[in-house]
Amino acid sequence: MKKIFMFLSLAALTFSALADEGMWIPMLLGRNEADMQKAGMRITAKDIYDINKACLKDAILLFNQGCTGEYVSGEGLFLTNHHCGYSYITMHSTVEHDYLTNGFWAMSRDQEIPCPGLTATRLVRMEDVTAQVLDGVGPETSEGERATIVERNIKRITERAVEGTHYKAIIKPFYYGNQYFMYINEVFTDVRLVGAPPSNIGKFGGDTDNWMWPRHTGDFSMFRVYAGADNKPASYSKDNRPYKPLKFLEISLDGVNEGDFTFVFGYPGTTQRYVTSDAVELAANIENPIRIDLRTIRLKHYNHAMNQSPAQRLKYASKVASIANGWKKWQGETQGINRLKGVEQKREFESRYQEWAKDKPQYYNVLPQMHEAYDRLRPIEVELTYYSEAVRASDLMQRAQAYRQLAQEDDEVSAVGAVNKLKEANDKYFKDFEQHTVVDRAIFVETMLYMWQAGYAPYLNTKTGDRASVQKQLEKIYDESLLNNEKKLRSFLDSYTVKSGKKLMKDPAVALFDQAYTLAYDPQKLATYRRAYADIQRLMRTYVKGMMEMQPDVNFFPDANLTLRVAYGHVEGFRPRDGVYYKPYSTLEGIMQKENPDIYDYVVEPKLKELYALRDYGRYGITTTTVDSTVIENGNETITNYTTHTSKTMPVGFIATNHTTGGNSGSPVLNADGRLIGLNFDRVWEGTMSDLLFDPDYCRNITLDIRYCLFIIDKFAGAGHLVDEMTLVSSK
Repeated sequence: MKKIFMFLSLAALTFSALADEGMWIPMLLGRNEADMQKAGMRITAKDIYDINKACLKDAILLFNQGCTGEYVSGEGLFLTNHHCGYSYITMHSTVEHDYLTNGFWAMSRDQEIPCPGLTATRLVRMEDVTAQVLDGVGPETSEGERATIVERNIKRITERAVEGTHYKAIIKPFYYGNQYFMYINEVFTDVRLVGAPPSNIGKFGGDTDNWMWPRHTGDFSMFRVYAGADNKPASYSKDNRPYKPLKFLEISLDGVNEGDFTFVFGYPGTTQRYVTSDAVELAANIENPIRIDLRTIRLKHYNHAMNQSPAQRLKYASKVASIANGWKKWQGETQGINRLKGVEQKREFESRYQEWAKDKPQYYNVLPQMHEAYDRLRPIEVELTYYSEAVRASDLMQRAQAYRQLAQEDDEVSAVGAVNKLKEANDKYFKDFEQHTVVDRAIFVETMLYMWQAGYAPYLNTKTGDRASVQKQLEKIYDESLLNNEKKLRSFLDSYTVKSGKKLMKDPAVALFDQAYTLAYDPQKLATYRRAYADIQRLMRTYVKGMMEMQPDVNFFPDANLTLRVAYGHVEGFRPRDGVYYKPYSTLEGIMQKENPDIYDYVVEPKLKELYALRDYGRYGITTTTVDSTVIENGNETITNYTTHTSKTMPVGFIATNHTTGGNSGSPVLNADGRLIGLNFDRVWEGTMSDLLFDPDYCRNITLDIRYCLFIIDKFAGAGHLVDEMTLVSSK
């Protein structure tokens, strides 16, 4: 398959035709239609996006503000990833009713659990509003004036667009502000948990397998959208009814074969495909190593605690999942960038760009100015990274931030409200404090000590300045802080007035946080940072415009920005290193091969083992036939005997070359006919640099095979009534 697009990772960074990169705007998909159909698609661009009739886009929803879901029934039932619904599954879990560990299945509508705060958003339509947004902006307009004009225009356009409707409008910039699109959305707020597999299925492989292939994770959960009697969004009410979507996805039971066309339809979060060598170097060689080291410390202590008891595991599960996700991704990203010599390749392209722009002053000066802006930004960015990953690593410092805010409150009424919130938080915090303080104390001391050794915590210097003395200083701060003494803290808060703020600021933990925050967010330093960042964004707008003029025949796709996109490719294995080839499929056999009852990530549910032993896969498994031949010499006669063997297997996952990123979690993966064949949930570790650089030999999205999802719902959980809502299609 060949496709013209922006490609930033080959030798010499030539923008040529290569397969499967791109996150394409649905409204403009007609430009890609011929290419998609040549690649194997059997539907049209209008089947995917059409404002005049129901289409596939009406079956796709933004799950909260960071994942994707898809309707699979006419009764508002939708699927997303288990890790997307994780916090809501955890929210409803207790030691007595541990839905996270044991799973949850609503066997009737009245058992479906409301999820306050959870939203499901459908795109009604989108519109190019570039001319309206930039109305009044001219060549001589300053950046400050431009920002004011754009903000004013956006407010006016969005208000008019939804006037008299229940819709909401948002306008987002594309190509760093060279283009603007408006999105008219329908936002539902009554969303209820319907089903989730046990963690040993929904999170099988855990952090060990995260970002890895082969993968055997049943990463799905089920929710339902409810609406008012008019089928429009409504606040939670027992009288609400299941929402009837304009479109829901048909589900294919045919599965996939290597080479099959696939496309992903969802809400990718953020990519930075057009940034310069300065940005790539900052990420790969400076920020990522700091983040990785500091998160390694936190994970070490949390994982040790989780192995002590089920209660500890439940307490830290969500936190560890969040920390580990970026931790592992950044390792793969750095390795991928260095393998591709990404910084060097970016610089080579920039040299060719400068050669092209030498007689174009409006473009020629952009890269030198960009480099100077990064010189201003870089040291502050590093300091803020330490602040984020070290200062805020421990609960003590996060709580110290809240108490610092209280200490600065000079209004008695506001102070009373803040005190009441802190008291409520303390009731929860001190429940298992004796166990937790061991973990949190170790994290606090070790992360702050790491930051001090790197030279970013000068306020921790002691008279001797050696590591041992700084460690003792940190231990003393933790042990003597009022924030870690439940009885004294309660008494202090009971009698708190605004005059108590001075005393609170002298607490060793609050004082330490104040020093760290004041240093990191020094107003002059922050102003420098903001100016540098604003300069970079302004220059990127010109740089990208120059790229487009430099290559007028290239079909540029915009960076992801949590708006609905289409990415397409093929089912394909890959070779991550010499002598290794990964097939594009995984099966239940792999789960049994990984099983290890002594490792939590690899515990297999007894019911799943039973179904495997019986090969009881229902209509979701695959029957394969092999023929063995045996040759027998009988005197002068040669006899060949043929033996036929049939076996059953259960598909679990597959990989393809679709370009995805965060936010695509839960996105439907569709076949050539637009039918659901899987749920996107990850990328391979070797290709995580795809947010910055795309390599078609390594970049693969990982998908849960929809047949494994249905098998778990039906055969494992006994919730076949949910499958009965769906429309299953098979050509076999």
